[in-house]
Parts: sequence; C-alpha cells; structure tokens
Amino acid sequence: MADKVQQPEKNGPLFVDLNDNSKPAEIESMCMRCHDNGTTRMLFTKIPHFKEIIIMAFECSHCGFRNNELQSAGAFNEKGHTVSLKVEGKQDLDRQLVKSDFASVKFEEIDVEIPANNRRGLLTTVEGLVGNAIEDLQEGQPVRKYTNEDLYNKIEAIIQKLESYKEGSEFFTLTIDDPSGNSYIENRCLPAQDPQLKHKMYTRTDEQAAFLGLQSEGASAPTVTETEKPEDEEEAPEVMTFPSNCSHCNMPSETNMHVIDIPHFKEVVIMATNCEHCGYKSNEVKAGGAIAAKGTRITLNITESDDLSRDILKSETCGLSIPEINLELTPGTLGGRFTTVEGLLRQVYDELKERASFLRGDSTTGESRERWDIFFKDLEQVADGQRMPIRLIIDDPLSNSYLQNLYAPDVDPEMTIEEYERDWEANESLGLNDMNTDNYTAPEEEA
Repeated sequence: MADKVQQPEKNGPLFVDLNDNSKPAEIESMCMRCHDNGTTRMLFTKIPHFKEIIIMAFECSHCGFRNNELQSAGAFNEKGHTVSLKVEGKQDLDRQLVKSDFASVKFEEIDVEIPANNRRGLLTTVEGLVGNAIEDLQEGQPVRKYTNEDLYNKIEAIIQKLESYKEGSEFFTLTIDDPSGNSYIENRCLPAQDPQLKHKMYTRTDEQAAFLGLQSEGASAPTVTETEKPEDEEEAPEVMTFPSNCSHCNMPSETNMHVIDIPHFKEVVIMATNCEHCGYKSNEVKAGGAIAAKGTRITLNITESDDLSRDILKSETCGLSIPEINLELTPGTLGGRFTTVEGLLRQVYDELKERASFLRGDSTTGESRERWDIFFKDLEQVADGQRMPIRLIIDDPLSNSYLQNLYAPDVDPEMTIEEYERDWEANESLGLNDMNTDNYTAPEEEA
C-alpha cells in the first residue's frame, strides 16, 4: 500500500516556485526492475519556460534502479500553433527551445519529421534537438546494415545531413507543430519580432483534440429545437457566472461574463476571473458581430497624461507597437483586453517581466539582460507619463479593436484611423481563405 501523500497547504497554490523550499510528496510504489517497493517523489512546481510542471523521481533502495520524468501540467492554449525557425548560422543553434509532450518536429529541407511523444517534454537548444534526432536514428543501425542495407544507406544519408546541420555548415528550417500551443523557440530580437521566426496559430482538428484528451466542439454541441427555446431567450442576465480553474494556481474559481455595447463601436463580451485562493485577477474581451471586410490601423499621438486615461479595447487578433521604444506585440499577445492605455502598458510590462520566455536563466547573456533592462525602463517611463510624445499603434486585421475618441462625435486631432485591405497571408492566418458563406449547404444537399 502507498503511504499518505503530503497535501498542499489549505487554500494555497497547488504549483509553487522552485525557490519556495517546498518538500516533494513521497509515495511507495513498485520497482519495475526487481518488483520490490521503492519510493516515488513528486514535486508540483512552476518553471518559466514550462509553466506548471510535475517532476517525478523514482528510486529503489533494493536494486538501485532510478528513473525520473517531467510532465507538463499547465493548461492548453485556446489554439494550436506552428513555430518555424530559419537556422542561418552557428549562433542559431544556441537558441533555446521548449518542445511539449504533444509537439512534432520537422526538418523541412530533408522532409524528416519526429512525431509527438517520441520523446517527453524537452527544454533544450536547437543543436540539442538535432543531436537527439541523430541519436534516435542511429539506434538499430548496426542491425539494419546486415538485415536491410538499402534502408541502412537511406538513414545514414539523413544522419550525415543532420550532422552537417549540427555543425552549422548548412542552413535549414526547423518547424515545431504543437496542437497544445505550449512550445516555444527563443526570439533573439525581443521585444521586436524576429525575422527568422514565423508563428502561426490554428484551430485544432477533432483528431488533435482527441490526442490532447479534449472533447471536440462538435461532440459536445447540444441540439436545440424551436420548442426548446425559452420565451425570454433574448433577455440575457446582467452577469453570467460559470466555474473554471485559475490559470495562475489551477485552483477552482469562477468566471463572470457580461455583454456590453460600446458607443460608436460594437457589442463585446467581457469575461473576468477573480481567484479567491491566490488573489489572481484577469479579464478578457471577445468581440461580437460579423467579420469586417477590412482591417483597421489606429495611431494615437500621446502628448499629455490625459491620453493615458483613454479607454482601449484590444482584441485577441490585434497587434500593438510603440516605435519609440521598439515595442512590438504580435496578434494574440495578452489576449483580449478592455482597459485604459496606461493599464494596457502596465499589463504588457508585468506580463513580459514575469512570463517572457528565455528572459531569465544562466544562459541569458549580459548583453541581453542589459537590452531588456533598458527596454523595461523605457516602457515604465511611458506608462508613468514621463516620456512624451510617443506613438501608440494598434493594428487589427478584423477591426475588432477600439480606442476612445475624447472629441467624439468630432474628429480627434491626435488620433488617425485608416482602413486597409487584408492580404492573402493575413486571411490565411485568420482562417478566412477557406471560409464559404455563399451556398455553403449546396455540397451536402447534392450528396
């Protein structure tokens, strides 16, 4: 029988920082080598790159067998993503990366793919990942040389190619496809975009949702008939509440949702979570209505402190930039937010300070730390109103973002609003190229 597992402190967070000095839980479990009883230690902790993780270590005092394993315990992102890196030199091989349990890796030029679950979650470098691929391919090569020489020669050619990648003598493209959305490749140009990195988000398929252990949307959609609709269906309650888990400590919490109509804009859904256990608060905004035909770019010249008090709705598809301090946020960063300009800048500051991947650690160079220190200082000065004038640019391809006009309904002299046609790549990333809104039921009727 297993011993009693040490329980976390009541009302305390389940996952703690590594420097919290918390003791791991210990349970008695059977050794797979000698079938006697050994000890398994489990620690629920948070690491900046992996978010929440479970570290497990087994040791048998009878035969000396040891084993350890790391499992990701963080929540899945709303969408999956692919991250592609063009490796153009030896320096790119030193980039750190995180590969989750569910991510597959592909070397584009030689069309070699490492499937998910081939290895557990990894925190390594590009060079380390290439080395792992070489080790996996070398397994069984001595046997193949005599049993299947043709297959041996083909694999050997791939190994030689990967060796040249590892030495930095050839350029190549590395792509990580992660349906959980929890894999990363280091951005060497932070806080600006990295021209060698391409990040694309996508909606998970039913097969990928099943692979993650999630229920697909189609399987859970209830069938509603006309007779099932209540008479007061259109009268939604002021605030709707539903249970959820805190994204910070993973304890049960409640999320409040409210539909609001913003004057001179559109109807939006605001969701707010307040965790009673750890005190974490968050809010998110989802825009309603039809998809706009054009994108919108809004430029605000911040010349006085009153400009920092303007209301701003940043949708989840909106990008944000301040050229004067080299701040550039890609669409999807921070999700949807409804706050003030000052509040948004402080959220950017806090999120980057706490969660920016590869910002901390022994591998961070002195030059990188100095660049980040200067950036954080500049961003704090902007949020405090000590650095003016500056330009705040919000670019939303779906036109779901809003910035308050202090002179409404007249034109704001400090704000410029321009519409633009989305290009093919923007429509592709938003899933609009494959969307059919005309005669979409025709194929089913013909079938």
